Amino acid sequence: MSAATEQSGDTGAPAIGGATGWRPWAAFLLGCLFFCYGFFQRVSPSVMVEDLMRDFAVGAAILGNLSAFYFYAYAPIQIPVGLMLDRYGPRRLLAGAAMLCGAGSLIFAFAQDVNLAYLGRFMVGAGAAFTWVGAVTLVTLYFPLNRFAFLVGITQFFGMTGGVFGQAPLAAAVAQYGWRTTLAIAAVAGALLGALLYLIVRDRPKPSGAGTAPWVSVMAALRHVASNPQTWIAACLGGALVGPVLAFGGLWGVPYLMQVYGIERTAAAGATSLFFVGFGLGAPILGWLSDYIQRRRTILIVASSVSLTTLLLLLLIPGLPLSVASTLFAFHGAGAGAMVLSLATAREHNRPDMTGAVYGLVNTAVVGGGALLQPLIGLLLDLQWDGLMVAGARVYAVDAYRWALAVLPLVSLIGLVAALLTRETFCRQQQ
Repeated sequence: MSAATEQSGDTGAPAIGGATGWRPWAAFLLGCLFFCYGFFQRVSPSVMVEDLMRDFAVGAAILGNLSAFYFYAYAPIQIPVGLMLDRYGPRRLLAGAAMLCGAGSLIFAFAQDVNLAYLGRFMVGAGAAFTWVGAVTLVTLYFPLNRFAFLVGITQFFGMTGGVFGQAPLAAAVAQYGWRTTLAIAAVAGALLGALLYLIVRDRPKPSGAGTAPWVSVMAALRHVASNPQTWIAACLGGALVGPVLAFGGLWGVPYLMQVYGIERTAAAGATSLFFVGFGLGAPILGWLSDYIQRRRTILIVASSVSLTTLLLLLLIPGLPLSVASTLFAFHGAGAGAMVLSLATAREHNRPDMTGAVYGLVNTAVVGGGALLQPLIGLLLDLQWDGLMVAGARVYAVDAYRWALAVLPLVSLIGLVAALLTRETFCRQQQ
């Protein structure tokens, strides 16, 4: 980033001009809560699979596509989001994005056909596109470099808390009130969050006479970041770590567990929420550990190996007790939490004034993994469907799930290769 990435050094003082006392922490907390809300919206379809199939009369492929419409809006605008936050500041952009999320959730809640649901889901994704990059921007604005990895890990913890609330608690709310009423309430929450962001967050004051970066410099920054192989390695690694969590934990895990173990939706959602519990704990712990030992690559290799191993155990060993499978979910999520280190390595391998472009490009790959895997698994399920329907919703056999989910270890293997190709930064800026 440009103005947004000026740091105050390692003194611990807020980086933003004139911001002291409670406001930096309040702004940071609101950024975390917005990311939490966005992640809640991201995974919410996972506990509504049967309801959405029935109410919209669709199969797994279309449902996967409907869920992925969040990512279709989210992923392509990550780089523009970073540049807009650099140019215009976070206050109005984050407030407006939260309002857009709420409006999209309301449209989805009252949609009577799948096309209107597509629109609502797309709007939610467009608003949520500002959550992660916006939260990281607030960390960069308000806090010094030596707190970056830890505070970004805390931000991820809040996001995964949203993932947890989007599982068992949301499943219970859907069972009690129905999915439409529940999402309408979520829409109101988005509007309230937008109002708080507008009231609390402050943009960085610009020096007298300062203007915004010309478009040519923006394009030069993008070209520079994209020409660095380590940027693409970090992006690939981040996508491979998070993609299986978004695909399995964020959509297909609940119906898979209901079919394999014959359990109710709330219990299945409780088990899959351990993906996000592990992620939420793993991100800040691994971020702190990496900063402490001054190493990125070693932790990324170990975390990628854990992600791959847990998926292989889950899919290759039939008859695993649910308690064992749930434990593996948590370990997989913890390994995926190393995504914060892929972001850190990408940042450290590029110039400090190009951080906005780095954040946007890496996060595009991270959410792009989910955007590709969710509908791909749905398509593979439909190819294996034997025609069975219950209460107006398609039912897929256990073997169909295992066949469709076999793509996930392949993705994790790609992540391990990317980790091995990562060049160590020793937690220092390389340019």
